[in-house]
Amino acid sequence: MSKKNSTSACHFDVIIIGSGPGGEGAAMGLTKAGFRVAVVEKEETVGGGCTHWGTIPSKALRHTVSRIIEFNQSPIYTNDSRYLHSTFSAILSHAQSVISKQTRMRQGFYDRNSCSILHGKARFSGPNEVEIITKDGNVEKFTADKFVISTGSHPYQPKDVDFKHPRIYDSDSILSLKHDPQHVIVYGAGVIGVEYASIFRGLGIKVDLINTRNRLLSFLDNEISDSLSYHFWNSGVLIRNDEIYSKIEGTDDGVILHLESGKKMKADCLLFANGRSGNTAYLNLKAAGLKADARGQIKVNDNYCTEVEHIYAVGDVIGYPSLASAAYDQGRIVAQAITEGKAQGRLIDHIPTGIYTIPEISSVGKTEQELTADKIPYEVGRAQFKHLARAQIAGMDVGSLKILFHRETKEILGIHCFGERAAEIIHIGQAIFEQKGEGNTLDYFINTTFNYPTMAEAYRVAALNGLNRLF
Repeated sequence: MSKKNSTSACHFDVIIIGSGPGGEGAAMGLTKAGFRVAVVEKEETVGGGCTHWGTIPSKALRHTVSRIIEFNQSPIYTNDSRYLHSTFSAILSHAQSVISKQTRMRQGFYDRNSCSILHGKARFSGPNEVEIITKDGNVEKFTADKFVISTGSHPYQPKDVDFKHPRIYDSDSILSLKHDPQHVIVYGAGVIGVEYASIFRGLGIKVDLINTRNRLLSFLDNEISDSLSYHFWNSGVLIRNDEIYSKIEGTDDGVILHLESGKKMKADCLLFANGRSGNTAYLNLKAAGLKADARGQIKVNDNYCTEVEHIYAVGDVIGYPSLASAAYDQGRIVAQAITEGKAQGRLIDHIPTGIYTIPEISSVGKTEQELTADKIPYEVGRAQFKHLARAQIAGMDVGSLKILFHRETKEILGIHCFGERAAEIIHIGQAIFEQKGEGNTLDYFINTTFNYPTMAEAYRVAALNGLNRLF
């Protein structure tokens, strides 16, 4: 694409590169403080990878599949010999409708706050200047006093894998899947890999899940990780732990995966979901006095300021925790840092984990293995979903809630949930877990009257179960 003549530079107080959650959080805070702000977005609509390829579409897919499973497992419908079936390509239409609603809503936020949207790909041409290459090839230059980099991340693509092959996908391109596979290999058993394994298996597709480590999601409490492994096994997902590919071979009708262990397997398609890298390669960071690490990530301080004092970075491009919710908060904190000179807020110490497998996983605080390693005397309280009236009514028998607490003070140390609606249920415990002093103890759940029947009642059941273990 040939570049046309540049326009004269236009100046803003702050230019934000990327309109994902981090960019949006920063933009809203800065415009409300009276700053003249521009957001650069390379796509035709706002929202970033979170809205278009990541969180929103994958969770919309997961919701539809889980409802299909719920229908097919309900005795009300199965007694009538009805069986609901759909395909991956068919349920993608629901995801697209959600994406459209999200982008319209978020565009409204920018419009109402008089925030300029500059469409095109941005790269630094100096410490205080960016050039934006529009879709028609024009090069437009803009200057600003400060910058916020919120460019997100992209799926890691090893050079020896042919991602142009029509049967080899990453977690972005899988959303363009048109054919309906009978057998899928998911390479990589991180959060994205296990979520898509759940989606495909929920549609009745044969799934091989290749895990490069010795257990699923090893950062989780071992009991929760084991529960997910068992549930996958019980539903027909074949997990292969401690395996690494030696070759991924695309064929006319599928993919052959060669493993270093000597194993070979063939499937209709392969989803490569083994890591992500920061979107920094195009930014020409050197012109701004910056550099990214080998994973494309940028180093920042507590105020999310980079090594260049007038440039900030938030979201996936800075690495952990790489969560949409955290990125938005990071953007808000940057807005404080720019408007007040120093950020007053910060991310909470214990960010809840939400994994949208079928069923969900969510946790906050310490795991049993961490408490054991730290020699902290803890006890466990459990509630099985199958014993809760609300779960029985809804047919959500699979799952449990586990509370870890100090034996002597009854201080809550960790909460772990496996089961449908886990990502919602965890926030009840999180609210108490974040309290200081006597507000964060098992007694709250014991002395509180919960609505009945509810899934929230699991906290009372687990607390009483834990209390009975003390002596």
